[in-house]
Amino acid sequence: MNNYEIADFFSLLGKLMDIHGENSFKAKSYAIAAFHIEKLPEQLTDTPKEKIFGIKGIGESTGKKIIELLETGKLAALDEMISKTPPGVAEMLNIKGIGPKKISTIWKEMEIESIGELLYACRENRLKLYKGFGEKTQQNIIETIEFYLNNQGTYLYPQVQQVVPQVTAFLEKMFLPGNVFITGAYIRQVEIIEELEYVINSSNEKIKPRFETANPPQLLEEEPGTLLYKLHNGLKLRLYTGEGGLQKRLFVRTGSAEFTDAFLSRFPEIPFSEDPDDNAVFSAAGIAYIPPCLRESTQIITLAGISPLPALIQPTDIRGIIHSHSNWSDGNNTIEEMAAAAIAQGFEYLVISDHSKSAFYAQGLTEERIAAQHQYIDELNAKGNGFRIFKSIECDILYDGSLDYSNSILSTFDLVITSVHSNLKMTEEKAMQRLLAAIENPYTTILGHMTGRLLLSRKGYPVNHKKIIDACAANHVAIELNAHPSRLDIDWRHISYALEKNVYISIDPDAHSIEGFSDTAYGVLAAQKAMVTKEQNISSMGLQAFENYLRSRRS
Repeated sequence: MNNYEIADFFSLLGKLMDIHGENSFKAKSYAIAAFHIEKLPEQLTDTPKEKIFGIKGIGESTGKKIIELLETGKLAALDEMISKTPPGVAEMLNIKGIGPKKISTIWKEMEIESIGELLYACRENRLKLYKGFGEKTQQNIIETIEFYLNNQGTYLYPQVQQVVPQVTAFLEKMFLPGNVFITGAYIRQVEIIEELEYVINSSNEKIKPRFETANPPQLLEEEPGTLLYKLHNGLKLRLYTGEGGLQKRLFVRTGSAEFTDAFLSRFPEIPFSEDPDDNAVFSAAGIAYIPPCLRESTQIITLAGISPLPALIQPTDIRGIIHSHSNWSDGNNTIEEMAAAAIAQGFEYLVISDHSKSAFYAQGLTEERIAAQHQYIDELNAKGNGFRIFKSIECDILYDGSLDYSNSILSTFDLVITSVHSNLKMTEEKAMQRLLAAIENPYTTILGHMTGRLLLSRKGYPVNHKKIIDACAANHVAIELNAHPSRLDIDWRHISYALEKNVYISIDPDAHSIEGFSDTAYGVLAAQKAMVTKEQNISSMGLQAFENYLRSRRS
C-alpha cells in the first residue's frame, strides 16, 4: 500500500464524516493528514512505526489508523462509515462541484440517494430551492453528472438517440448506405441500451482498416462475424459483419434471442434473400407482419398467426398534454407560456397539474394558491381560442394512503393525478396499501408513475401490478405511462394486462418546461411495445372527447 492509497483512505473518511455531520474537527484532521501523507518523500511502508507519530499533520489517532492500515489493509472506522452510507450518496463524491456539505443537504434534506435521482431533481428545478444551490450551481451539476454517466457504459434510449444520426452517417460514409443497417435493442425501442448495434454488409478484414484513424475508437472484442468498439463518448458500438445472407443476418439481429429462436424453430424452412426488407419473411410464414418494437417474446408470434396486429399508437396521435408543471410549483414556464407553446405545437388542450402542498421542495400549492391558480386559468380560458387549460393537481399519496387535500378541495379540479413522492423505501405490503387507498378515492382520475422508479438510478418500490390494475379497473382509474425517459412508469411489460382489463393508459410527459412536451414521444415508443392503440390512450382523445371522458368519469 503506497502513500497515495493511504491518503485516499483518510480523505474518504474525512468526507464521509462531513456528509454524516459528525465531529468536524476529526474530519478536518483526516483531510489534513491525507494532504501531508501525499507529500511525504518516503513511503510509510518503509517508515518505522514509532516515527510515524512524529510526521507533520499526523497525531496519535491518525498514526494508529495508519498502522492499522499497514498491518491489516483495512480501516475499521472507514468501513463503519461506508456501511451506514447509501452507495449512491458516496458515489456523489465523484461529481465535481458538490462537496460533502452539499451532499449532506442533498441526502438529508432532499432525501436523494443516487446520482440519477439528483439529475432528475435538477431537471425539475428542485435544487435551487435550497440554501447554497443557485441556478448556476444546478446547471453545473447537470452537466457534470451527464458527463459522469456517459462514461458508465449504460444509457437511456434518448441518450443513444442523440448520437445515432452521427454514427449512422459515419458508417454509411465508409460502407455506403445500402450496406449499413441499425438493429438490436435500439431498433426495438428498448428503454435501456448497453450497445448500439449495426449489421454491416462487409467483412472484418475490410472494416477494421477503416477504423484506423488518427484518433481511433477502442477495439474491445473481435470474433468471426462481430466487432465491438468503444466510441470516444463511452458508447459501445457492435458491428455484425459478413458478406451475403443479408436478410437473415438482419432478421436474426433485430429480434431478441427469445423471439428469433422461437421464430426460426417454428418456421425452419423460411427462405431468406438479400433484400433487407423482411416483410416477405412473415408472408412466407403465413403470419401478420411483426414490427421490430414487438419482437421480444414468443407470444407475439402466436398472436400474429391468429389475426393482423392492431395499429400501434403514433406520436401524431397525441392530442393533448396531460401532466405538466408550471412555475406555480417547480416548472420553468408560466401557464400562459405553456398554453401558447401547446397551441403552437398543434395540441388541443393542456392539463396543468402542479405539485400538492406536501411537496414543499417543489413549492406545492396551498389551498389558497389553488384558488388563485384556478381563477387565473379561468381568465386564460375566457379568451376563447378553442383551446382549453384543465385544472389538475399531482396530488401526493401520503404515508397512510390518504391524499394531500380534503375531498372538498379535490372536487374543485377537473381531474386529479395521484402519485407517491415521499417515503419511497417501502415493503410491497405498505406500497400496496398506499396505492390501493389512493385508487379508491373517488377523485383520483389517473394513477401517476406507479412504482416511482428512475431508470438506471432507482428501482422503485415493489408492487403487485395485477392487483393495482384490477383496482384501477374497478374504480375507473386510468394508469399513467409517465413518458419522462428516466421513468417510463408503468413499465410497458405490464401494460398488456391493463389493456385486457379495459383500463385506459395515459401517456403523459410530466413536463416541467415547454421542452418537456417532446417527452411524449418516448412514452409512445414504450406504449408501442405494449401494443397500445390510440383508442386506449387518454391523451389521444380530442378536446371534446376528453371533456366527455372527464364528465362521464365524474358522474
